Amino acid sequence: MTQQQHPHLTAFKAAFPQTIPIFAGFSFIGIAYGIYMHSLGFHPIYAMLMSLLIFAGSMEFVAGSLLLAPFNPFSVFILTLMLNSRHLFYGISMLDRFKGTGNYKPYLIFGMCDETFVINNMANVPKHVDRTLFMFYVTLLNQIYWFLGTTVGSWFGVFIKFDTTGLDFVMVALFVVIFLESWLKEKNHVSALIGLILPTICLILFGPNHFILPSMILIVIALTLLRGYFSRKGVA
Repeated sequence: MTQQQHPHLTAFKAAFPQTIPIFAGFSFIGIAYGIYMHSLGFHPIYAMLMSLLIFAGSMEFVAGSLLLAPFNPFSVFILTLMLNSRHLFYGISMLDRFKGTGNYKPYLIFGMCDETFVINNMANVPKHVDRTLFMFYVTLLNQIYWFLGTTVGSWFGVFIKFDTTGLDFVMVALFVVIFLESWLKEKNHVSALIGLILPTICLILFGPNHFILPSMILIVIALTLLRGYFSRKGVA
């Protein structure tokens, strides 16, 4: 029994420290989301179920208002596609890493939020740790953090009276920290510069409301064209 549990325990110990920064961010944003859903008049169970079954961050905030709006499935579909289109590119880049993950694959796909993608895609997993189990626990822990934050915010929203405007900036700060940590670890910064320069150009050309999708497309094209270069340099 101990031998069967050992790979899981080893993977959990390796994954947990990687998710601590996510815990800080998801706790605040989850609480804000729970309070927001309470302010819309929803029972806490709605936010809790959405954090378990949707687990889509910004889309969950939008879903709250959509549930109160006139029924329009086409608009909901387009809006959801626009907000989560980046996951199409996340999925493409994770195809190789998800090979051989067996029964864990459906959950790894479902639970792949931005923060989980960053960790599972960039973490240096020790050789003695099962990579599939590592990715599973990173994904599971991050969803647990979000669920707990949502639960706290939902049930105590009625008692908490303060302005939550700007609380979502925690996620921005989190991504800045993750980017800087990655920059310090990498000797070759070509991919990071691509991720900075191309979105900046698209922001100028398409504006703040329409730059994400073309940015993602250009980044994928650029990284695909430079894949041989990265392989020679040992970057990818």
